[in-house]
Amino acid sequence: MPSLKEYRNRIASVKSTRKITSAMKMVAASKLRRAQMQAEASQPYAQRMAAMLSRLISNIDINDTSPVLLGGTGKSDVHLLVVLTSDRGLCGGFNAFVTRLARQKIRELTAAGKTVKVVTVGRKGKDSLKRDHADKIIHSFEGIGRKRLAFSDAAQVSQFILELLAQEQFDVCTLVYNQFRSVIKQEPSSLQIIPFEKTAVATAEEAAEGPKALYEFEPSEEEILESLLPRNLGVQIYRALLDSAAGEQAARMTAMENATKNAGEMISKLTLRYNRARQAYITKELIEIISGAEAV
Repeated sequence: MPSLKEYRNRIASVKSTRKITSAMKMVAASKLRRAQMQAEASQPYAQRMAAMLSRLISNIDINDTSPVLLGGTGKSDVHLLVVLTSDRGLCGGFNAFVTRLARQKIRELTAAGKTVKVVTVGRKGKDSLKRDHADKIIHSFEGIGRKRLAFSDAAQVSQFILELLAQEQFDVCTLVYNQFRSVIKQEPSSLQIIPFEKTAVATAEEAAEGPKALYEFEPSEEEILESLLPRNLGVQIYRALLDSAAGEQAARMTAMENATKNAGEMISKLTLRYNRARQAYITKELIEIISGAEAV
């Protein structure tokens, strides 16, 4: 049975831990509000850009002369997975969900005879995937958006992907990240960004009955696509980074809230055990005193 001193030390230790987790929860809640506003503000622009590009694509024929970002390389032998995670832990299963989806994608592509390459954004993704897929990781970005996430961070990643594409290092590129749904829900998702795919919004508009809007584009559709496709790549990566950043803070806030609650329950249990042990020691001493007095 632990001594009273050991109980006191354990209670003091758990109280210190509770202070830390409570402070981390408050910090995460503060960061979450800003990250959530950024993520929600980026959604309409990214969705409308993708929808507009989808309409442009509907007016042209995709062939061998089409931009590589649109028509691809004509093959699908080499797949590049861009896995977005956080640099820090203590955020529950946030990073584990993304790396689990990435592993699933790697298994499926490998089983289909495809070559897989991985680019990680975030230290946790690299540390997790290098255990069994170290040979597939060709580059890792760390410290992205450490102070404040900006479009330049997404441009850094998109520029690296475009350089790999220019060197014909891959045929298909897919983002794997946590899509921010709400404070309590972050959904692991994948999004093909090269070659560009039509969005669900544009596909629904095409399938809708009734008169359809007519568009005239100046300059030509090809020239617009040549300019907008690289920017759309950065926009989609930026949106995914913002979703990942908001999801990280939401997951950390939830994890620290649960940790604080568990610490409080542990303190209550330890205090109860301490009081019982203290009462047992007092009872034992009283019995010894009474027995000694009777012996005299």
